[in-house]
Amino acid sequence: MELRLPAPCLVVLVGASSSGKSTWAARAFRDSEIVSSDQLRAMVGSGEDDQQAGTVAFSILEEIVEERMRRRVTTVIDTLGLDRDKRRRWAGLAHEAGLPAFAVVFDTPPEQARIRNTERTRPIPKTVLDKQLARFRVVRAEIDDDGFDSVMVEQPVALVAPSMVAAQREVAEDHGGARPGHLFGLVVNRFDWGEDRSRMAMRLSSIASRAETAGFDDLWVMDHFRQIPQVGRQWEDIPEAYTTLAFLAGMTSRIRLGALVTGIGHRHPVVLGKMVATLDVLSGGRVTLGLGIGWDRKEHEGYGIPFQPVPARYEQLEDTLRMLPLLWGKGSPSFSGVTFSASELICYPRPIQDPIPILIGGSGERRTLRLVARYGDACNLLGRPEVVRRKLQVLHDHCADIQRDPKEVEVTHLVDLLVAPDRETLRDRVEQLRGRNMSAEAFMARYNAGVIEDQLDHIAGYRAAGATHSMVAMPDVHLEGSIEAFGEVITAMSPP
Repeated sequence: MELRLPAPCLVVLVGASSSGKSTWAARAFRDSEIVSSDQLRAMVGSGEDDQQAGTVAFSILEEIVEERMRRRVTTVIDTLGLDRDKRRRWAGLAHEAGLPAFAVVFDTPPEQARIRNTERTRPIPKTVLDKQLARFRVVRAEIDDDGFDSVMVEQPVALVAPSMVAAQREVAEDHGGARPGHLFGLVVNRFDWGEDRSRMAMRLSSIASRAETAGFDDLWVMDHFRQIPQVGRQWEDIPEAYTTLAFLAGMTSRIRLGALVTGIGHRHPVVLGKMVATLDVLSGGRVTLGLGIGWDRKEHEGYGIPFQPVPARYEQLEDTLRMLPLLWGKGSPSFSGVTFSASELICYPRPIQDPIPILIGGSGERRTLRLVARYGDACNLLGRPEVVRRKLQVLHDHCADIQRDPKEVEVTHLVDLLVAPDRETLRDRVEQLRGRNMSAEAFMARYNAGVIEDQLDHIAGYRAAGATHSMVAMPDVHLEGSIEAFGEVITAMSPP
């Protein structure tokens, strides 16, 4: 079974010479992550077996480890690991930096180590190896008290985003696994694909087609007029949301469409309602309206769009939620709200869906989730599974206050994910996408990078918390194979 270690972390290898430490490390980690005493002897002496260079080499090793811990990057210490004071010091450095520290012991049978030693180009003296093997037996008995987060025996290992380790633990505790029947949405939130703008339509059409084929249930874009800082630079290309959704409606036949989420102050509510109704008709009844109070003050002010205080935006949101069923219904009813009124709400053609489902974005416990309970068909929650679980309890309490069955509200969550079919492909994709100023570990954590098995556990953790619909933003969505790899996750969690 493969063991997942959170990146970044410290890994200390412990074992006698010829026990397989270097071979194991080379299979699981990049060269840049491994600090080897043998290689340092070669750099400061005449070769890896230059024992006279050992003192200087170990002095340099200590400096390197200390600096790497300060910089919080994954470090694998490839030495004998038989000195207890050094092991404790290394574990302490990791914990001071806020990193987990692991020891990997190599219980290679003594005879096998001796045979391997004789096969080396320059074997160490037999008496030296015997002393190391004897010392290792002592180390094996004492290492559990050396301050490591975990001491493990040599086994296949993978370096993963911390969220993947937490997900594995949560699923094991829940005994739920990757339960079938989960829904998936693809969020396209970045369009900086390094291509001429004239190719944007072709690329979007390809993404939509691939998403339908892979089994995604819905396709989402953001409702912003310029790129938001959480995703990219403000001067990056980002097309207007509802124009884009109209285009995607013509490029697809099954997948549902929506904006995650529409800022309540971006358009007059009646105009927005008319736009959504039209989109529902032209898409054949495939629209979900995502609504939220908005948050980007600088964006509003930059475009001269009024940005009301939070209470006023909540009032406008609630007015809109009350008005839309009237607009989308029969006749020409009037509406009188706190923030706007209308004398004739005429909307023809009427939407195909009756009613169009409304997703309310945000996790505010006092106002947002109360509005979800009263008006929403779905909510969209942010945060780790434990946060989602807590927010859902608040939502259930609001539903109880108005005697609504909470099962009537679909629970969605938004998450950034990078998925690949295997570890090697994942490592290559991380290196391809990460910026010059972002480490591989930071990129993996930012995008919850993992292979298909990792992502099954990750999504199952949200499922166990109560979410039944995952909105997934993929940093490599424009690259061939990315959506298809996630399609394997969808297949694994689809009903038999």
